Amino acid sequence: MDKLSALSGFVQSVNLGSFSAAAKHLGVSQPAISQQVRSLEDQLGARLLNRTTRQLRLTEAGERYYAYARDILERLVEADRAVQSDEAQMSGQLSIGLPLGFAESVLSDFLIRFKKEHPCLVLDVSMSDQFVDVIQERLDLSIRMGEIKDERLIVRRLGVAQRCLVASPDYLARKGRPRHPADLPDHDYLLYKNISTGDRVPFISKLGEKLSIKIAPTMIVNNSATLRQAALAGLGISIANRWLIEPYLSTGELELVLPEWQYPPHPIHAVYPSNRFIPTKVRRFVDQLQAYFREKGALDQSFHGKAN
Repeated sequence: MDKLSALSGFVQSVNLGSFSAAAKHLGVSQPAISQQVRSLEDQLGARLLNRTTRQLRLTEAGERYYAYARDILERLVEADRAVQSDEAQMSGQLSIGLPLGFAESVLSDFLIRFKKEHPCLVLDVSMSDQFVDVIQERLDLSIRMGEIKDERLIVRRLGVAQRCLVASPDYLARKGRPRHPADLPDHDYLLYKNISTGDRVPFISKLGEKLSIKIAPTMIVNNSATLRQAALAGLGISIANRWLIEPYLSTGELELVLPEWQYPPHPIHAVYPSNRFIPTKVRRFVDQLQAYFREKGALDQSFHGKAN
C-alpha cells in the first residue's frame, strides 16, 4: 500500500463526502479509493469511516486519525510551497469562521482587500453568531470574541474592542435616561443571546467600583446587527461595539447610556487547532488582519485586563 496515496484518498473522501467524489478529484477509480481506506483500516486495526449508501461519517478513531492525516498532507504541500514563489505559497483554500455581526460591519472590506492581494487563494468564509467548533468544522482558523479556554486551540489575541450601552433619543425621551446602573431593570433591555454574562450587566466606574446588574430583557437576539437595528428603532437599550456605533453617535441616531460607567472591554482572538501545522496563508491572514485593525484604530492593542 502506498501510504501517502492512501492518506490522500482518506482525507479527500472525508472532505468531499464520498469515495466517488474523492476519486474524481484525485483522478483515480472509486474502487481504488475504497480499497485504500480499507487497507488503512486493516493496517490500523480500527474502523475510520462508517459507510452508508448516502454518506461517509468519521468514527471517533477516524476523527483523530483525520486530524493527523490532514496535517501531514498540509505539511507536504507547505514544504513544496516553501521553495516556490510567494504567489504559490498563497494559493489553495483557506477556510475561515467569522462572527456574523462583526464580519458584516468590520471584516467585509478586509476580506475583499485580502482576496485582491492574493488572487490565487480561495477564501471559504463561514459567518455565524453561533458558537462554531473550529476542529469539528475543520476550519483553518476562526475569529472569536471573549475569553477562550480550550486547550485544543492556539489562541492569538488581536486586541480588545471597547463596548458601551446605547439607545435612540426617541426611546430615552419616552422612558427617561438612566442615571445609575441600578436604574437599568426599569428599562427595556435588548440582550445579545450569546453574551457570557447572561442576564446580568457588568459595570466599572471611573473610581474602580464594580457592579453587576440583573436585567429583564424585552428582546433577546443572537445577531449584533439586528440588535443595533432594534436600538435604532427605539425598542430599548443595547450593548454595542464602540467602534461600530460611532457613526450613529455622530449623527445623533443613537446616544450613549451611562457614559460615566465603563462596560468591560471585549477581547478578540484568532484561533486555530493546536494539532495542525499552521500554513503561511493562515499566518499571513492573521498578520494582515491585525495590521488592518491597527490602521482603522478599531481595537485597543494595549489593554491586558480581564474582560467578560
